[in-house]
Amino acid sequence: MTAIRTDHLVYAVPNLATAVDRIAAEWGVRPAIGGQHPNGTHNALLALGPHTYLEIIAPDPAQPNPSTSRSFGIDERPGDTRLVTWAAATPDLDATHTAALAQGYDPGDVMNGSRLRPDGVKIAWRSTRLVGWPPPGDGLVPFLIEWGSGTPHPASDSPAGCTLVSLRAEHPDPTAIQQMLAALGLKIPVTPGPTPALYALIDTPNGPQELA
Repeated sequence: MTAIRTDHLVYAVPNLATAVDRIAAEWGVRPAIGGQHPNGTHNALLALGPHTYLEIIAPDPAQPNPSTSRSFGIDERPGDTRLVTWAAATPDLDATHTAALAQGYDPGDVMNGSRLRPDGVKIAWRSTRLVGWPPPGDGLVPFLIEWGSGTPHPASDSPAGCTLVSLRAEHPDPTAIQQMLAALGLKIPVTPGPTPALYALIDTPNGPQELA
């Protein structure tokens, strides 16, 4: 199977500016505005390593409400602030997708995505998407992403100073989650819990912070 790695964490919030201010105060690094997505969201980014970053995503009040639900269950749980899922990067999305199917796990349809940075640079990628929210795995199993040729990785120009230390999950059926992760060639600690939950331990200039 093609080697894959943690690419980014997805942190859904109701208001982007409020979340950016809070993280800047608590962590000591201010996330930078990333740009708008055509599905009615916008984001801010913070590097968590040379090839890993935090994406803070929220409804974009500058865009009209989309005709379909926004990504990551944002419309299903309005007002929530939570770490909803993560992404795993692969250099060969098709090969990783095929290998997962052979292991009995369907990562979802492969779709093209893009956005414009505030400086006008286009960021392009291909990723998997499971229709509906929550998906199988309840967000604890990552979606797959392959960055476009020539596309600068978001971690390369996002504010630095923080590092992802570890990622763990809780779920009522941890065995099922571990099997899905294994089909992707991934493994993170998954322990029993009353509801699906994802936790990231992040080293910051203001000390360790747990994001959930």
